[in-house]
Amino acid sequence: MPLLQVLRPTLPILIGASIMLTLSMGLRQSLGIFMQPLTHDIHISISDFTLALAVQNLAWGFLQPLAGAMTVRYGFRPIMIVGALMYIVGLALMAIANGLVSIMIGAGVLIGTSLACTAAAIAMSVAARAVPETVRSTVLGIVSGAGSLGALLSAPIGQMLNEGFGWRIGLAGFVIMSVLMIPAAWYAGRIDAIPLPKPAADDIGDATAASVTKAAFGNAPFVVMTCAYLVCGMQLVFLTTHLPSYLAICGLDPMLSAQTLGMIGGFNVLGSLFFGWAGQRWNKLALLGGIYILRSLALAWYFMLPATSFSTLLFGAIMGFLWMGVGPLVAGAVAEMFGLRWQAMIQGLAFMSHQIGSFLGAYGGGVLYDALGSYTMAWRIGVALGLAGGIIQVAFALIRPSQPPAPVLKAA
Repeated sequence: MPLLQVLRPTLPILIGASIMLTLSMGLRQSLGIFMQPLTHDIHISISDFTLALAVQNLAWGFLQPLAGAMTVRYGFRPIMIVGALMYIVGLALMAIANGLVSIMIGAGVLIGTSLACTAAAIAMSVAARAVPETVRSTVLGIVSGAGSLGALLSAPIGQMLNEGFGWRIGLAGFVIMSVLMIPAAWYAGRIDAIPLPKPAADDIGDATAASVTKAAFGNAPFVVMTCAYLVCGMQLVFLTTHLPSYLAICGLDPMLSAQTLGMIGGFNVLGSLFFGWAGQRWNKLALLGGIYILRSLALAWYFMLPATSFSTLLFGAIMGFLWMGVGPLVAGAVAEMFGLRWQAMIQGLAFMSHQIGSFLGAYGGGVLYDALGSYTMAWRIGVALGLAGGIIQVAFALIRPSQPPAPVLKAA
C-alpha cells in the first residue's frame, strides 16, 4: 500500500507535530545570531548569555521525562499548548530584556520548559503513535526532516531583521513566528483521540512511572544509548551557540552564520529522511554511533583548517545531514524496546543525558573561550568525546543488540 494512503487519516496530526517541532527547534537553534549585539547592548558577558542557554538545556532535559509522563495522564494536547504559550512569553522577555535576569528567565527557564513540551521527544511520540509499525521509522524520519526546516527559515529571517532593525526587532519577529505553534499543537493534539495499538507481550503498558524508569535503566542497550547521547548534545549546542561568535572572530561576513545555520537546516531534512529510512532496515543503535563518529571527524576537519565561506557552508551541509538523524533512530529504538505508552517519558530519560551534554557545550564553550581567548580547547574536547562515545555505541550495538525490558509492576 502506498505510504501516502497509509498516512492520509492522520496527516493533520503529523503536519501539526512537524510544524510545532520545526518552530520550537528552529527558533531555538537560531538564538546564537543575537548573542554578540545583545550582550554588547545590555552589558552582559558571552558566558552570561551562554549560561542562560545552558539553563535552557538543563530545564529542557530534566523536565522532559515529567512532560512525557504527564502526557500519559492528561494527554498530549494540553501539554503541547501550554508549552507553546511559554515559548512565546520566553521570546518576548528576551526581546524587552535590559539585563541578565530577563535573559535567564526568558531564554533559560521559559523556553527550556517549553521545549520539554513541544520539541523532539513529544513530537516524535505523537508521530510514532499515529502510524503503523511497518512505516514508523520512515515516518519519524519524515517528521524529523520537516521539523528541520525551522533553522532553514528562522536563521536568515532573524539575521536580516537583526542587521536591518536591531536584535530586539529580530527577536520580535521570532515571537510572531512562535505564535504559529499554538494551532500546530492543537492539530497534533488530535492524537489523544486515537487509541493505542494492542501492546505486545513485552511492552510496558499500565505500569507506574517509577517502575518504568527502573525497567529503562535496567536495560543495558538503553543505558549505553543514553550515555552516548551526551556527546550528541554537547557537539550540537556548542555549534548553534558559538559558531556565530567563531565566524565573527575569523572576520567573516555576519550573514555567513545565518547561512550556515540555514544550510544545517536544509541538509537536516535529507539526513532525517535517510536515517529514518535506514532505521527501518538496519540496527538503529549502530547507526547512532556512526553519526557520532562522522560528526566528530567533520568537527576536527573544520576547526583544524582556516575558516572560509566555502568550508563553513560545506561544514554546515555535512553537520546538517548528521544533525537530527538521531531523532528517528532514538525514537524508533525506544518504541521497539518499550512500546508506545511510555515512549515520551522514556525518551525524556535518555534526553536528560543529551541536555547535560548541551549544558557543557553551551556554557563550557563560553567559559573556555573567556578563559583562553579561543575555541581550540572546546572543539578538541568535543571531538575526543564524540569519537569515544560513537565507537562504544557501535561496538555495544553490534555485540549486544537491543532487548525487551524486564517485566514491570502494574499500576494498582
